Amino acid sequence: MMKPRKLKINISKEIGSVSSLLILPEDASALLVLSHGAGAGMTHSFMESLAQELALQKVGTLRFNFAYMERGGGPDRPKKAHPAIKAAIKKALKYADGKTLLAGGKSFGGRMTSQVAANGELEPVRGIVYYGFPLHAPGKPGTERAAHLSDIEIPQLFLQGTRDTLARYDLIEEVCKPLKKAHLVKMEGGDHSFKTLKRSGITHEEAIRQLAIETAKFARKL
Repeated sequence: MMKPRKLKINISKEIGSVSSLLILPEDASALLVLSHGAGAGMTHSFMESLAQELALQKVGTLRFNFAYMERGGGPDRPKKAHPAIKAAIKKALKYADGKTLLAGGKSFGGRMTSQVAANGELEPVRGIVYYGFPLHAPGKPGTERAAHLSDIEIPQLFLQGTRDTLARYDLIEEVCKPLKKAHLVKMEGGDHSFKTLKRSGITHEEAIRQLAIETAKFARKL
């Protein structure tokens, strides 16, 4: 296991600074700015496991907390979340020399990253990775949250579980089909956190490893 390096990211005078964790293997060929989901921060077990598995696949990660995760309250609105992502990318650039720069995240973090990209403000990121894109609220299937994805000009990788209650699989297929540079990977039996049923024969650890392998493949193609 690689020990993360602790860094501070200054977002703005109004928002302040947040904590971040950098894992950068010596042989890394890519660096991913990895945003957390709505309910848990950058040190959640999923984020930690994913960062370690990505390191084994030669993909470094810069994880960071959105401001609300350090100061309390509900998830940040886009006007607060977007600047955090942009500040994290700026920080990552200091370590990304010669590496493919990626951005994305778990659920909420991936969705916020997609909005920054749709606004044309994600340069010089080469690709976006979604670890469970939150297409709709549980039990309320719809595709309205995906309307902006067609405005994104860089490649997008969707890693989606077939039991994800925040993205019915047929709907995420429908969303990805017309997107020119989108690649959808089916995580059979995975829920929104990529946990699988025992009968699937796939452990949670194996599922996370597969997420890392798919991310590395995506990075190599860019």
